[in-house]
Amino acid sequence: MQSNTDTQVVAVIPARGGSKGIPGKNIRLLAGKPLLAWTVEAAVAANSIDSVYVSTDDPAIAKVAEACGAEVIFRPADISGDESPSEAALLHALGYLNKQGMVVEIMVFLQATSPLRTSADIDCAMALFQEQQADSLLSVAPSHYFLWEETKEGAQPVNYDYCHRPRRQDMIQQFRENGAIYIFKPSILREYSSRLGGRIILYKMLEESSLDIDSYSDFERAGAYLRGRKN
Repeated sequence: MQSNTDTQVVAVIPARGGSKGIPGKNIRLLAGKPLLAWTVEAAVAANSIDSVYVSTDDPAIAKVAEACGAEVIFRPADISGDESPSEAALLHALGYLNKQGMVVEIMVFLQATSPLRTSADIDCAMALFQEQQADSLLSVAPSHYFLWEETKEGAQPVNYDYCHRPRRQDMIQQFRENGAIYIFKPSILREYSSRLGGRIILYKMLEESSLDIDSYSDFERAGAYLRGRKN
């Protein structure tokens, strides 16, 4: 790890303690490890990342983060609630690192709920970000869904004409945001208070690597995948 005065590529992993859907979700065991550990270890192993930080309000999460090789930034309660956006934690982390004398060149935002993303994914996404001279990047998975929305006039299709139903292979290629990797310049975060802005590019991941854990069944699916990957 470089000294704080160097220009750095920094990964930030927000992981708060409260979770109404799955209590203790971020440190719940998944295939023998706390959920958070899968993301921290992938970030630490990525060659393109200089420093890895977990932003949290929870001492138990901080303990897991440090055991896995990350440093910890404790964030205040007013940006740790259910309604607090991830951008609030990212801006707080950036301000903290700047006060420590660190010059952050690129930020990598990794969600703890995306355990199937690997260090190779992170390195490939970073290579694409730099090669394309992007301002921000998000990871995506292919989407072939026929989408609908409910309106006052009734249900309406979003992305196709039901009177001329296309074959899936003939549909315009679309992608869904999978939440696994975001890369951006700090100036984008400051200017837009958003992880995305400027020239945005996509890093395409396989559907099977794009699971974002939000339920107990997601834990079961991810666990089965990870146990199979290790065998």
